[in-house]
Amino acid sequence: MTDVEKPDPPVPDQKAGETVLEVKNLQTYFFTDEGVVKAVDDVSFSLRKGEVMGIVGESGSGKSVTNLSVMNLIQSPPGKIMGGEVFFHDEDILKMDKKRIRSIRGAKISMIFQDPMTSLNPFLRISTQMLETLQLHQKLSKKEARKRAVEMLTLAGIPAAEERIDAYPHQFSGGMCQRVMIAMGLSCNPEILIADEPTSALDVTIQAQILDLIKDLTRQFGTAVILITHSLGVVAGMCDTIYVMYAGRIVERGFTADIFENPRHPYTRGLIKSVPRLDRPNSERLFSIPGQPPNVIDLPPCCPFFPRCSEAQEICKTDYPEEADYGNSHWARCWGSKP
Repeated sequence: MTDVEKPDPPVPDQKAGETVLEVKNLQTYFFTDEGVVKAVDDVSFSLRKGEVMGIVGESGSGKSVTNLSVMNLIQSPPGKIMGGEVFFHDEDILKMDKKRIRSIRGAKISMIFQDPMTSLNPFLRISTQMLETLQLHQKLSKKEARKRAVEMLTLAGIPAAEERIDAYPHQFSGGMCQRVMIAMGLSCNPEILIADEPTSALDVTIQAQILDLIKDLTRQFGTAVILITHSLGVVAGMCDTIYVMYAGRIVERGFTADIFENPRHPYTRGLIKSVPRLDRPNSERLFSIPGQPPNVIDLPPCCPFFPRCSEAQEICKTDYPEEADYGNSHWARCWGSKP
């Protein structure tokens, strides 16, 4: 097991909760001089009310592009959402007009980006940036919005929030800026919070604090969470479900406890083995998945992981596997791990 506690089994109502987001066959491509980059290729998943979902994979696997597509934030050109549907309740986000999608971003679906120091406007006070969102989406007066912003900053662990709300971003540390981003993201009480590598720019001690803060506040507000990360160690202690992405596709998905107890895809097993463990000597060399992630320009119609896989078969080099059902909502795409 990893350096975090073993995940608990999911509670029964996680399966029965209302679906707030459903992504169906999402395809997002980037058109470059070298060729077509299929960053997201036929991705589907659903998110239930109050659920914490983890999307895991190496850099370039398509995690962030998937969630930017969910928010309809793909810059065109060079990117384009080529197909699929993204239902927020019963409404397809990809078919909304600009006015409607802007009313949802920040109010119903919020996003915390990877680097808080570049996500906050360095020329504006924290108060200006927080009050603008609250006044726009919550229709609060300036006085009411300021009171709400101070309350959220206090909940996020900002000391002396009443005074520090008028500071500029450069007057905060990286960890404090990330707390500000969390407070901003949750200030309108959204139904979904997307956290894109929220701790990658922070040191290890602050990472744990930020993850605990996200977990505590989202439970308090009943917010569903999509946590994007490259580390299975991070999602083990936070997430109810895990989706493992490789080369733009989901290669394994299931409840967290099932993924850790019995990973079916060789890539998932490699990610788990690469996490440091407290029950092993410090002198032991960490496991590393051999090779590099594939170039997703014009991928051949086979399993893209086969050049790095120790279990590869001949069929892996010619055909892409269909999803196999292992029971209890556990699925994987691998020729060598058929049930």
